[in-house]
Amino acid sequence: MAFEVKKINPLDLQPRKAVGLNIPFRAKDVFSSNYQTKDAIKNNLINFFLTGKGERYLNPQFGTRLRNMLFENINEEKIGEIEFIIRDSINVYFPRVEPQEIKTGSDPDNNLVTFYMSYIIKDTNIEDELLINIAT
Repeated sequence: MAFEVKKINPLDLQPRKAVGLNIPFRAKDVFSSNYQTKDAIKNNLINFFLTGKGERYLNPQFGTRLRNMLFENINEEKIGEIEFIIRDSINVYFPRVEPQEIKTGSDPDNNLVTFYMSYIIKDTNIEDELLINIAT
């Protein structure tokens, strides 16, 4: 009987080694560390989707054009374009993240785009979900 071997990041087995930083930053201690790969990947995805292209110093291709789309008429075609941007960006910058479900919604009167994504990390048993509201 065949079975699939799941890989575990070795840093997840060392409870005192931080893997990344939590978002949002807090006023008191500013940076708080996270100690699980699952949390680090989720925070990296949030950072990526909330960063506009050209906004990151020395890496102008990092980020998405999602915020730019808020000033355009949001219709079914734009919703499809947003989902394409999300999938394409994940393939380029997060090749180990495999989106399972992407739902996009909008509130044109308030210039708000909401997207939900459930995803798995390839070769691991990590499953998580993400909800991001992008507003002006």
